[in-house]
Amino acid sequence: MFLRTEDLETRLGELDRQLMDPSISGQRDRYRQVTREHSEVSRLVGIAHQLRDAEAERADLAELLADPDMREMALADKERLDAQIPELEKQLRLLMLPPDPYEGRNVILEIRAGTGGDEAALFAGDLFRMYTRYADTKGWKTEIISSSDISVAGSASGFKEVIVLISGDTVYSHLKYEAGVHRVQRVPLTETQGRVHTSAATVALLPEADEVEIKIRAEDLRTDVFRAGGPGGQSVNTTDSAVRLTHIPTGMVVICQDEKSQIKNKAKALKVLSARLLERERSQQAAAEAADRKAQVGSGDRSERIRTYNFPQNRLTDHRVTGADGSTFTLYKLDKIITGDLEEVITGVTAHFQAELLREQEGPR
Repeated sequence: MFLRTEDLETRLGELDRQLMDPSISGQRDRYRQVTREHSEVSRLVGIAHQLRDAEAERADLAELLADPDMREMALADKERLDAQIPELEKQLRLLMLPPDPYEGRNVILEIRAGTGGDEAALFAGDLFRMYTRYADTKGWKTEIISSSDISVAGSASGFKEVIVLISGDTVYSHLKYEAGVHRVQRVPLTETQGRVHTSAATVALLPEADEVEIKIRAEDLRTDVFRAGGPGGQSVNTTDSAVRLTHIPTGMVVICQDEKSQIKNKAKALKVLSARLLERERSQQAAAEAADRKAQVGSGDRSERIRTYNFPQNRLTDHRVTGADGSTFTLYKLDKIITGDLEEVITGVTAHFQAELLREQEGPR
């Protein structure tokens, strides 16, 4: 571990020199790549230095522990270091894991109503607002690419489908484990006898594709234009501004009609199509790798029920995260979570999958 850290210290010096080169400031993509790597390597080297210092400090305690006058103070220091060192080692191992190739990407968030009719659409709307409010707290930018909304019980609004682009430095790393089936248990607005119903919505989380990754040939694309439907501003529903793209080799279809401009709708539809094609490639690769091992870690399988939102009990349960005693990760603060206070959920789920990755790397004992 320390040998590799020394290599990274050398790499950090190289990155420092690159950032000091005036020519790199004019290369936006290159500058962003170097800056991101510099931040990652700096953090890793910093933790490695903390670990070395803690190990050296604990070694120096041997003499003090043998001194009756200093023993009590030395024991307190040893107890502190015995707790600190394993935590630093864990952080270092995590940072040394092979990086996720999509780290640092913007994401395309797709939320669709599942089983449950209007109540599922209302829940999809709740999830949309939960994620966009969380994005606001993180300083991320959100942009609706496409939506199909409904109104229920006079005033409540929901979505049959909504697709959102979320942009920011750490969006993917925070949200990458959110894909899956989200289940809700509550009394619907249309329920007259107060009975709790169960509905569901699906969440897909797609890293935004770079142009160099996904090349869509013109001959593989069919473009249809039509008049947008549903609510909209002037000219949205009176001109052929809506766009439907069909990727002929895969049969994928993307419709975008939120913009008044046909050009803007096509650009947004291409962005979604590219992300879906990238996700298709990633899923195929993950399936091939999974054939050689027993389980996948963080596969984001959308058919899997990952979470339950129980409103009568004010409870959120993530079914993927279990403790050593078999208990499931549960928080009794759903009223705050559903309004965008997601940090504790994100932290708990991420820690679980990080632990799984470490166990996978270390192999059977």
